[in-house]
Amino acid sequence: MRILGIDLGSREVKITLMEEGKLIENKKISTMCFYRDYCSYDGRIIVDLNKLNIEKVDRAVSTGYGRNNINLNTFTPINEIKAHVYGAFYQTGLKDFILLDVGGQDVKVVKVEKGITTDLELNEKCAASCGRYLENMANVLEIPINNMSKYYENPVELNATCAVFSESELIGKIAEGISMDRLCAGVNYSLYKRLQPLLSKFKGKKLVLTGGVANNESIRHYLKNDYEEIICAQEPQFNGAIGCCYYGSKFLK
Repeated sequence: MRILGIDLGSREVKITLMEEGKLIENKKISTMCFYRDYCSYDGRIIVDLNKLNIEKVDRAVSTGYGRNNINLNTFTPINEIKAHVYGAFYQTGLKDFILLDVGGQDVKVVKVEKGITTDLELNEKCAASCGRYLENMANVLEIPINNMSKYYENPVELNATCAVFSESELIGKIAEGISMDRLCAGVNYSLYKRLQPLLSKFKGKKLVLTGGVANNESIRHYLKNDYEEIICAQEPQFNGAIGCCYYGSKFLK
């Protein structure tokens, strides 16, 4: 049984192929490139699997911003919460956890108890608590985002609550001669502070991290103050697509 999962993100499309319950392929394509080069339109967007070098699949499941635009004769759409929860099931084997998914433009916090989603919180309104904020600030500092993510000690205080104003505030700190280490730590800690209000009502021992920001070493360090165990999914950016595959393997016939 070959199952295809597609997570149609705002910036990247994540594609996962599962065969007999095992992941055999992951790939990322920019969203613009995906629609331009790998799709056609006939009332619905149709994915050209041949162009993606994907052989015949038995089931196909989609999620993400564009899930309802995919040709429904081929793809079964599921909502993002379900996709990410099932991705966490597959990647961790846990049934009781708090899921924190920080993507490029949104944040999801989901409480799962005995394999059932019991509460959730979403932030889709402000980029200042998302991965795009870190990317913009790394550009201001002219440092690779992976390098910036390593700094967490003695963070400079950054108080602006808007992603745009935060860039101006950071430039001001640069002009004051603040060291690069403290500037980077300040950016990371400011994102953590924005996540705290979302996480405050989600108490639990285990926090599962997914999304691109799960790779941020400093965010993981700060979150240790709030949870006993921080678990980073093995493939955090592909979690939604993996969840599509896992859901398809369990519930679709």
